[in-house]
Amino acid sequence: MKLKKQVTVCGAAIFCVAVFSLYLMLDRVQHDPTRHQNGGNFPRSQISVLQNRIEQLEQLLEENHEIISHIKDSVLELTANAEGPPALLPYHTANGSWVVPPEPRPSFFSISPQDCQFALEDRGQKPELQMLTVSEELPFDNVEGGVWRQGFDISYSPHDWDTEDLQVFVVPHSHNDPGWIKTFDKYYTEQTQHILNSMVSKLQEDSRRRFLWAEVSFFAKWWDNINAQKRAAVRRLVGNGQLEIATGGWVMPDEANSHYFALIDQLIEGHQWLERNLDSDSSTDIFCHMMPFYSYDVPHTCGPDPKICCQFDFKRLPGGRINCPWKVPPRAITEANVAERAALLLDQYRKKSRLFRSNVLLVPLGDDFRYDKPQEWDAQFFNYQRLFDFLNSKPELHVQAQFGTLSDYFDALYKRTGVEPGARPPGFPVLSGDFFSYADREDHYWTGYYTSRPFYKSLDRVLEAHLRGAEILYSLAVAHARRSGLASRYPLSDFTLLTEARRTLGLFQHHDAITGTAKEAVVVDYGVRLLRSLVGLKQVIINAAHYLVLGDKDTYHFDPEAPFLQMDDTRLNHDALPERTVIQLDSSPRFVVVFNPLEQERLSVVSLLVNSPRVRVLSEEGQPLAVQISAHWRSATDMVPDVYQVSVPIRLPALGLGVLQLQLGLDGHRTLPSSVRVYLHGRQLSVSRHDAFPLHVIDSGSSDFALSNRYMQVWFSGLTGLPKSIRRVDEEQDQQMNMEFLIYGTRTSKDKSGAYLFLPDGEAKPYSPKDPPVLRVTEGPFYSEVVAYYEHVHQVVRLYNLPGVEGLSLDVSSLVDIRDYVNKELALRIHTDIDSQGTFFTDLNGFQVQPRRYLKKLPLQANFYPMPVMAYIQDAQKRLTLHTAQALGVSSLRDGQLEVILDRRLMQDDNRGLGQGLKDNKRTRNCFRLLLERRTVGSEPGYFSKLAAMFRDLIFHSSRSSDQEVQEGRSTSYPSLLSHMTSMYLNTPVLALPVAKRQLPGSSLHSFHPLASALPCDFHLLNLRTLPGEEDNLPSADTAFILHRKGFDCSLEAKNLGFNCTTSQGKVALGSLFHGLDVGFLQPTSLTLLYPLASPSNSTDIYLEPMEIATFRLRLG
Repeated sequence: MKLKKQVTVCGAAIFCVAVFSLYLMLDRVQHDPTRHQNGGNFPRSQISVLQNRIEQLEQLLEENHEIISHIKDSVLELTANAEGPPALLPYHTANGSWVVPPEPRPSFFSISPQDCQFALEDRGQKPELQMLTVSEELPFDNVEGGVWRQGFDISYSPHDWDTEDLQVFVVPHSHNDPGWIKTFDKYYTEQTQHILNSMVSKLQEDSRRRFLWAEVSFFAKWWDNINAQKRAAVRRLVGNGQLEIATGGWVMPDEANSHYFALIDQLIEGHQWLERNLDSDSSTDIFCHMMPFYSYDVPHTCGPDPKICCQFDFKRLPGGRINCPWKVPPRAITEANVAERAALLLDQYRKKSRLFRSNVLLVPLGDDFRYDKPQEWDAQFFNYQRLFDFLNSKPELHVQAQFGTLSDYFDALYKRTGVEPGARPPGFPVLSGDFFSYADREDHYWTGYYTSRPFYKSLDRVLEAHLRGAEILYSLAVAHARRSGLASRYPLSDFTLLTEARRTLGLFQHHDAITGTAKEAVVVDYGVRLLRSLVGLKQVIINAAHYLVLGDKDTYHFDPEAPFLQMDDTRLNHDALPERTVIQLDSSPRFVVVFNPLEQERLSVVSLLVNSPRVRVLSEEGQPLAVQISAHWRSATDMVPDVYQVSVPIRLPALGLGVLQLQLGLDGHRTLPSSVRVYLHGRQLSVSRHDAFPLHVIDSGSSDFALSNRYMQVWFSGLTGLPKSIRRVDEEQDQQMNMEFLIYGTRTSKDKSGAYLFLPDGEAKPYSPKDPPVLRVTEGPFYSEVVAYYEHVHQVVRLYNLPGVEGLSLDVSSLVDIRDYVNKELALRIHTDIDSQGTFFTDLNGFQVQPRRYLKKLPLQANFYPMPVMAYIQDAQKRLTLHTAQALGVSSLRDGQLEVILDRRLMQDDNRGLGQGLKDNKRTRNCFRLLLERRTVGSEPGYFSKLAAMFRDLIFHSSRSSDQEVQEGRSTSYPSLLSHMTSMYLNTPVLALPVAKRQLPGSSLHSFHPLASALPCDFHLLNLRTLPGEEDNLPSADTAFILHRKGFDCSLEAKNLGFNCTTSQGKVALGSLFHGLDVGFLQPTSLTLLYPLASPSNSTDIYLEPMEIATFRLRLG
């Protein structure tokens, strides 16, 4: 009772302070001296200033309202805990539902008003070209363009270059796929090593020659196999500008399916390798060149007419293995024909140059795996040099032609436009948006590969999450071990496993790997690499966690033959789903170390498999915890004998490790069994039973039913087992959220869907299984779920009964198996009553969100987009976000709909070079979260927002358009902080690692809290990546500390979120961030650490703009 009074008084005091501060703000605005000086007539400039102040005031008012609401909720929570049952000990209500009481500590969520302004502002340069608008205005009429089939005739006058010569840079290059038709190693052995060996000798023959390379993965493998003399020659070629490395990533990554962590990581891996081995200058710029024609091959790069350009691909000289499809072969250049051949080529160069804004022209000269034989080097370089020499000797032609690199081209372009390199040349437009979705001809849209081979798209993200977790734990463990003088006893050699995993993840970002567009044997090779690296990363995590949880570090002993911890799961082979580790309980207690890879404290349900339903779970301090015990099912109706699932809520420190203790025994108050209902829908099936779990079999009923938690109630169809509607507990009206499965077929014509292309035979048709699904409904204190067992998909919809992120969204997973399908694709569609008005939003690489508009003038397949992380639809009142743990294709073909392609099985090639269909499907689990949010603007306004709105309307009347209209005009959109957090929970799951040794006193293990203070909730620790030392296989003392400050939308409701979170206007004090470690060195660098941005500073306070990713060289000790 005393606590209740104290909390009430405290809450009242804070309420009074908040109200008084609001009064002072209003009074200050009312007595604004500038307003009185102008007698109430505002000049336009002051109106703009005042308008901004009013908007800030409105935000402040709303925030104070939120704070007061939080105070009230916290008072109620503390009061409930003072008088109610113990924290997180669930109890049944009269209607049979479970209630989990609030935790003893209140949650708090505070956002600085200034941090909310970012999503409301249009920062940076205004784009002259917005691709969403361009797509809406283009007719997409696909007219016949003559020799340039998808273009138009180009004309010019010979005098167009009288005042300024045409400057042509021909760029020899070889596009080397790190896996596609052949495996990475086979390509290297049979082609790539020969290209690079010839490059060294052929470039040295003539200093005018140039060559462009991109894939560091191949270059590094070749480097390891050449001698010191050849390495020195390569460094000379790079130094004098003959050889140039473009982009310098480990691969040339896919742009649709890759996640930004992996994109940055492969870029760092490539750049760090180049810095260590070539030690050359580097530069970056965002100044884009557009290839206008059909392809990057030689026939489509010299100009608009491929019949002519092909005649200047001298690999196709008569007698070779390939020729020109246009039936006119190339001719070797001689003194007799050079004038005629040069005139023909110059005509193409001139026509191509008319498409650009300067008289500097880029002409690529290469193709896939070109220059793999010395004869091709000679044919291309000798013949082109004769052409260049002739053209350059004729001043009346006004052309200068030469071999060049990208740097040569852009340097000349900057010089011609009269600006310093890196500055914006006058007259060049700023473009916003992207080029999805694209077709290379007719209606052949490349939207199939957004989903192709989803099993490996999922495995990619599992490896990514493990790599990030392993990087962070390894860096922290090594820093602590060095500080304690125990580095010699720690397995520093785990750095080799980290390096291998970085390179494997990087390799898989290649644009024929994560895309699912490689040959079946190559996919197997990728899969084996992914699994090997995943197992290695689990070892790194286990070894780091072992060291960090030991209370007495002096007892630490690394034994590679007997790991201290077991893995959380295992995979029998690269194309198998994981099997979770079963913890064997006996008379001795078993311990489990639980790792939270998030940079925020986390309350999650951790589910473990054990061999007995009689289990007690204790905290690190030995306090008994409430748990939910459930059967473990192998099918719709069969339990796995002697395996049970125990689920326990645990609050884990940010980036930290928790400890649980498991014992045999029963605690009637805290070991709480799940109840199960099985709906057979008339099917004659026997159902497993167990005395520990109440089980009710319903033979033929199909009534709708609901599951609920503290935030929502979800209604399911008793027939399909899929959600129908959702209702928040503070609302009276249900929101439609109807799920259904659909099937797309492919065309009957010659052109059919394949690995790249999506060419459906019309709109999707309903999925019609042979038998109705068996439904299994599980209800318990910490989660409830519905599993619908269809012939081709097992759909799980789970509702967590926890405060915070876990409880605010629906956890959805689809276990898909379409191995008996022929030319079909399985889709999941969600119908809602959201008035989305033809607009939906998808993410780009998990980094930003792009608005999309359904375009009726385009075919159905053109309206699909990549979804690496999320997609959402919204209206003035609400937003529904589909979060995903793997990249898939997504669309919204009707208002209020979202649909995602789950898997595709196609029996034929789609004529894009692969030569195979998609017939190697696996049993694949796709994981999602569905988050329904309410928009604060659209909901019933509170007193303070009404007050601010009245105040604004009094001054401005109708002078500004509505918020909604402003929003529709934007080219960007942002998730809420809750949405960002939901995505992180989904993509970085908790890892539960059982301690292998049974005989272990409880006091010897302690939870690990690496952060002394919390990161702001809009900051994401992208990586803490240990950098290599002098020897590649050992670490240095430095790490790459990579932070991302996220942009977020404050207009979505942020009440009762159940987690502790504040923002800080972009400021972080690194000096006090890490518990038990000091910051010994801190230097801001470029993204990939190639060059410093400033000198090392004594100050450890840093600042990031919203959406900024910043890298620091950091030394902890």
